[in-house]
Amino acid sequence: MAFLCSVSLAVSSVYAAPDSASGVTAVSSNSFLNSLGVNTHVAQGYKPESYLEPLQYLGVRNIRDGGTPDRLPGLLMLHGKAGVQVDVVGVKVHNIISTAKNLAEAGALMAIEGPNEPNNFPVTYQGQKGGGKDSWVPVALIQKELYSAVKNDPELRQYPVFHVSEGGGEFDNVGMQFLTIPQGSGTLMPDGTQFADYANTHNYVSGNHAGYVDNQAWKAADPTLKDHWDGLYVEYGVTWRKHFSGYSNAQLETLPRVTTETGWDTEANPGGERVQGIVLVNTLLAQFKRGWKYTFIYEVGDGEGSKGHQGLYHPDGTPKLAATYIHNLTSILADNHAVPNPAKLAYSIANEPDTVHDLLLQKSNGAFELVVWGEQVSGSNNVAIHLGSAHAKVKIYDITTGTQPVQTLVNVSSIPLTVSDHAMIVEILP
Repeated sequence: MAFLCSVSLAVSSVYAAPDSASGVTAVSSNSFLNSLGVNTHVAQGYKPESYLEPLQYLGVRNIRDGGTPDRLPGLLMLHGKAGVQVDVVGVKVHNIISTAKNLAEAGALMAIEGPNEPNNFPVTYQGQKGGGKDSWVPVALIQKELYSAVKNDPELRQYPVFHVSEGGGEFDNVGMQFLTIPQGSGTLMPDGTQFADYANTHNYVSGNHAGYVDNQAWKAADPTLKDHWDGLYVEYGVTWRKHFSGYSNAQLETLPRVTTETGWDTEANPGGERVQGIVLVNTLLAQFKRGWKYTFIYEVGDGEGSKGHQGLYHPDGTPKLAATYIHNLTSILADNHAVPNPAKLAYSIANEPDTVHDLLLQKSNGAFELVVWGEQVSGSNNVAIHLGSAHAKVKIYDITTGTQPVQTLVNVSSIPLTVSDHAMIVEILP
């Protein structure tokens, strides 16, 4: 994680804003579920078997782990038994490529990622050390070589390459703030150098302070925000360490992007297990709504990759509330089939407060899943969802109470809803 700072709010949605005439076009529920991931540490020696039950329970579809060939059997086992795809990350290009090719052959590869946080973990390339407060040329050369190797490989070229994480920490201007260095950028690496298909941040929802504020997740997901969150702007707009210029705010809004680490510590951050749980669910929703292709939570269990308590599970393997809430979310929205042409729903939320957000999904059976979540630290809002016409059956779920509806309504055109600090799901049956 890095450190930065000031504020602007811009909203980019994965679907059109409500329109009383035509309605809102939904997004496939399957697409949302495909965006969910978590960090594992098989490459660091943790037993892959220990992740099997948690991954099956969580319902996330992707894991992020190291590209160490000797750990490949464990990753393949998790793919086979938990159905997860792998974002393989690392520094040694030949190891990453070898691991990626084997994963791809088994249908287990999701993406290929360059060095993890070179600001914290310096690298060596052909005998030259780089990263940290040394030159970042070795970091750039690794990422450039990795991208070239993937795109020139007939088996791998179809897979996305994620950029270096925490590229905003570059000490000299090697161009880590770009996916492809544009003409006239004045970087140490040549114009036209290609690094990645997706920008990659560690925009921890906990931020660079110990607070808990309204719109915590919504702000962390803002592509142009420059405040207490280590977001897209300070990695690819104006870098956080040396303030090198990158993309404009308008370009950031549409920049292909992923989050390979985000989290909330149940001891260091406010609120304990419950707040961790609701904030992380809010994060998964806000990230998707604001245009992030993938979001990976850090991490499965306490203390695996760090000394903190950001895990979704206790050290003894029992789930925290965050694991339960994510399980409830993925269970309610469960769908394994894409919806090629999602339908529209003519809904509106009158006078929607700025701490209330919504995301319209659709399952392959035709059911709409309208997720409405609040990010208000205290208090609640009573809102009304207007549907335009009567619907025969509507079910309401609360991700903090379980996977069964808390209320069922019949023949309704307006739905009253009390929204506070977490997600509710309004299921409108076909």
